[in-house]
Amino acid sequence: MAPRRTFTEQNRAQLARLHAEGKSLREIADLMGFAPATISNHAKALLLDFDRSQTDMATRARKIDLAEARVLLAQKVTLIANDLLDATERPYTVYSFGGASNTFRDKLLDRPPADVKRQIITAAAIAIDKASKVLETSSEGLTGAHSLLDALANGFERAALEYEAGLSDGQ
Repeated sequence: MAPRRTFTEQNRAQLARLHAEGKSLREIADLMGFAPATISNHAKALLLDFDRSQTDMATRARKIDLAEARVLLAQKVTLIANDLLDATERPYTVYSFGGASNTFRDKLLDRPPADVKRQIITAAAIAIDKASKVLETSSEGLTGAHSLLDALANGFERAALEYEAGLSDGQ
């Protein structure tokens, strides 16, 4: 285990300077060679706060991406379930192989036998159930998408107002 390093006054000053430059907690930890938890503890002691809005926005965007992926998956599963159900109305081939003379025989039926239909319907029902559960989860992602877009719009509006205020002040 590496020996523990002491967080010196020089380290505190460097932390304050890097924070003032707008560096993230992780960037400061990497630059200074300390664990993020160490930097976080000393930043709190110095009353420094890190802007977590970027992390929050990235987390929200990731949730939206995952919600979209779940919707696409549900669409695929639904298509598979439809194909399975359609198969109950199509001709069905039954076959046998073996016997004393080791022969292969097949026969085309108008529809699958009842036991095969039951298996197909069961598989389709499971697929539809899973797709509906996936979609229930995705509706939360849609709400997150709306709130993310609202937050972005509010941020752009604030930035525009600050920019316009700076122009009117002659800056």
